[in-house]
Amino acid sequence: MISETLPTPREGSDFAGEPDGFERLWTPHRWAYISGEEKPADHSSKECPFCVAPSRSDEEGLIVYRGERVFALMNLFPYNSGHLLVCPYRHVPGYVDLTPEEREEFGEVTAQALRVLGASSQPQGFNLGMNQGEVAGAGIAAHLHQHIIPRWRGDANFFPLIARTKAVPELIGQARERLAMAWREAAGSCSDNTDGR
Repeated sequence: MISETLPTPREGSDFAGEPDGFERLWTPHRWAYISGEEKPADHSSKECPFCVAPSRSDEEGLIVYRGERVFALMNLFPYNSGHLLVCPYRHVPGYVDLTPEEREEFGEVTAQALRVLGASSQPQGFNLGMNQGEVAGAGIAAHLHQHIIPRWRGDANFFPLIARTKAVPELIGQARERLAMAWREAAGSCSDNTDGR
């Protein structure tokens, strides 16, 4: 027979360990990133998530924009809501490895990403960056990617400093849909403009 009453909660001091006064925010989904489960087994394009993403649907691949040589997608492990990555389709590790045409489109897509994020999210600033090589912090060093991170006054809290945790206020799928729609709207509003702005 199932009891109709719930057990009385016990004080934390009854458990093993020393109480430290901290609350816990459990984030087991982050284990995939911390343990490297989602990292490629090698540096080949076959193992590369940036090479696989374009073969999937936009929703599955988290893609917000597809260009001729470059695409933009959501970061699966975002630093902030709306954290985008700009990647060439070609599997190259460094910025200097891009062709002049790829480099030009890479820059134009980055500029458009800033405009789209600015219009759809109204951030007060951005962080832009490329980590060239594992020693420089690139999680996936074999495929060039640029981070575009929208920033708002007050978005940095104590979590990253003391708990190695980011509080992201928007689900990644919702952010992808919002940004993909904003990108399409921006493209439609500038189709008559020959300089792409």
